[in-house]
Amino acid sequence: MTMKPVLIIGAGPAGLTAALELLRANQGFKPIILEASGDIGGISKTINYNGNRMDIGGHRFFSKSDWVMNWWQNILPARGDGGDAVISYQNKQRNIDTQDATDDDRHMLLRPRLSRIYFLRSFFDYPVKMNLNTVRNLGPVRIARIMASYTKARLNPITPEKSLEDFIVNRFGRELYLTFFKDYTEKVWGVPCQEISPEWGAQRIKGLSITEALKHAARQIYKNVAGGEQTEVKTSLIEQFLYPRLGPGQMWEVVAEKVQELGGEIHFHHKAVGLQREGDRIVSVSALNTQTGETAQFLADHVISTMPVRELVAGISPALGGEAQRVAAGLQYRDFITVGVLVRKLRQSKHSLPDTANNLLPDNWIYIQERDVKLGRLQIFNNWSPYLVKDEPNTVWLGLEYFCSEGDELWEMPKEQFFAFAQDELVKIGLIDKSEVLDGTVVKVEKAYPAYFGSYDEFDTLREQIDRIGNLFLVGRNGMHRYNNQDHSMLTAKLAVEGILTANNDKAAIWAVNVDDEYHEEK
Repeated sequence: MTMKPVLIIGAGPAGLTAALELLRANQGFKPIILEASGDIGGISKTINYNGNRMDIGGHRFFSKSDWVMNWWQNILPARGDGGDAVISYQNKQRNIDTQDATDDDRHMLLRPRLSRIYFLRSFFDYPVKMNLNTVRNLGPVRIARIMASYTKARLNPITPEKSLEDFIVNRFGRELYLTFFKDYTEKVWGVPCQEISPEWGAQRIKGLSITEALKHAARQIYKNVAGGEQTEVKTSLIEQFLYPRLGPGQMWEVVAEKVQELGGEIHFHHKAVGLQREGDRIVSVSALNTQTGETAQFLADHVISTMPVRELVAGISPALGGEAQRVAAGLQYRDFITVGVLVRKLRQSKHSLPDTANNLLPDNWIYIQERDVKLGRLQIFNNWSPYLVKDEPNTVWLGLEYFCSEGDELWEMPKEQFFAFAQDELVKIGLIDKSEVLDGTVVKVEKAYPAYFGSYDEFDTLREQIDRIGNLFLVGRNGMHRYNNQDHSMLTAKLAVEGILTANNDKAAIWAVNVDDEYHEEK
């Protein structure tokens, strides 16, 4: 039987999910993955630096989707003492069937979750809660202003909401927006909040408000005093999550192995540079081998694309209409730099875990709200999985996250200079002593975040034209220019495969994924 080629652009979660689902269906389709880099996993890859592993951006394995949760555990089972374990997330609890621990490192761990905000050289709960810790850190005067501002916003909301600033002010009040959201958000995106679409807020922080924080505080008080159980947990209050022993890239490396074992192809260092169109169909994809400089052409029965929409549209020939090209060219992205810093120990503080020689803090992620540093977030890899750290527990392996744009001052800074700069920022905010630094590395990630400004407000015009190409399916974060989590990306890939298998070219279900979800971790 002649296998029909499905060209998949990108070997991240969406592309690999699509490839494996096509092969499992066994209906005569052969996935051929074109991956521009030499790595597996996209921004969900794991980087191994001298035996210390880095998770780019942090990837907690939880989902409201039973399909996704079961899919993950089919690839990497949860290990424990055997029997059931409970994971709390997405307004419900799930019993995870763990298997007895073995010497095999191909499994997931059940990990505790803690994220906090570091602001005014103090730790705040994430999300901000109206509790004694918050009052003590902010002071009664600022708290009074926050509550008065919140009341005003609820009584007289901004209508219509034209920007992210309007969206946040309506839900939190202007004072809390100015205290916790404005500077951090502009640090992330590099533009004023007035220029960012309110849709970003709808996708990333929907469902959280002062009222929600007060309700959660009341539930916690009831739980502590009366012994009641917490039955409703917003995503940002998740207590536990699954995590691959060797980082998120381990999941996708195993998937890639399965794809190849079942007959799929993965071509590394092949950057898709052209999509040849005949009417409303893509008939082939051209890929540049970045190692040899040669260009190869791959015939395509269908194409599943996770590449940035701006580059995709630029590569379609004959070109789409002028409006589509203009909107695509105006799409913008935010880039990312992560710095791995290996230290003997953190600076001792009242927040250090007891009985730890390295003064370890308990957090997975710390949002750095301080205005006198460029640092956006800080990961403590020891707390994601101790197996990410070569000499655990004798060292602490940190991931410093910086948001930037290709070509700006941070992006252009030489790596050696950037590593010194990052260390100095940790010292400045009181988290380490520079004498404790042992090693480190700097990693740059292009187009990590599709931006909700530029020409984004005209995206539907572009989407309409692309969707007319019946055998082209856009999936994943950059593929859809949407701030998807990896489970959303997987679900879009699943739906694209279903469309191919059933000869259904209607893309509406794919675009509906992540439109009304409220369980994002991003602040």
